[in-house]
Amino acid sequence: MLSVYYGDMADAIYNTVVYFKNTYTDEWITDDLCKKMILDVDKSTVLGPRIIDSPVLGGISPRELSGGVKTLICIYKVPDKVFNASACGDNCAKWLLEIGKRQDVTVNLRHLMNFGKDAFELKILNSGQIVHTMRELLPIAGMIVR
Repeated sequence: MLSVYYGDMADAIYNTVVYFKNTYTDEWITDDLCKKMILDVDKSTVLGPRIIDSPVLGGISPRELSGGVKTLICIYKVPDKVFNASACGDNCAKWLLEIGKRQDVTVNLRHLMNFGKDAFELKILNSGQIVHTMRELLPIAGMIVR
């Protein structure tokens, strides 16, 4: 399940770009879910562990991926750590939910992310509540994030 803590969180990793740069492995990049996230969020195709075809930049290394994709990959590959997902735009929300379906993960958010119109399951750690729609999430998260 995806668990979210809104606001400042002492143990959260805020500089996900630096963490990714110093931690990722070739296997992370060639993982099937990671390739799907890279294609969807960055519109880029993984050609190999060290080369990604970007429609804007041409051939790039994993270090040149967007901060959002790097954060998603860290959340997926290092589920025992808490990453600040505020570097992720709303286009990453469905991937956070997908990762949460596959494994228990906790993320830190400092903004109201739009998780879409479809039903989902998300635990708000600040209150202990489990929500299933944006209609349920917004009043609770809105009181926490100011």
